[in-house]
Amino acid sequence: MFETAVHPFDARGVAKRFRHAAIFGALESLEDGEVMRFVNDHDPLPLINQIQQRYGNQVGVDYVAREPGNIVIDFKIQLGAPAAVGAPAAAAAGSCGGGGGHGCGCSGS
Repeated sequence: MFETAVHPFDARGVAKRFRHAAIFGALESLEDGEVMRFVNDHDPLPLINQIQQRYGNQVGVDYVAREPGNIVIDFKIQLGAPAAVGAPAAAAAGSCGGGGGHGCGCSGS
């Protein structure tokens, strides 16, 4: 049976001014089907909104734990997912995720 690769990302250890850039970089390095298990001390609703705006349905969001002081979210790369309404053109066109270590690529310049 196929086992999904899960890569831990503990945001609590990343300086606040670098967090979003580090998270986007980590997401863009993942291959289709891989998961980044995100851990934080607060619910990152603005970050999730940015991820959904940037990547549409190409990045799935699944809460593993959602308790005060303990937030765990699995962000899964799902390149075959249908584009969300209003998703960026790159994600809607299916160009999100280059595979072969090239990551998502929807981040723009």
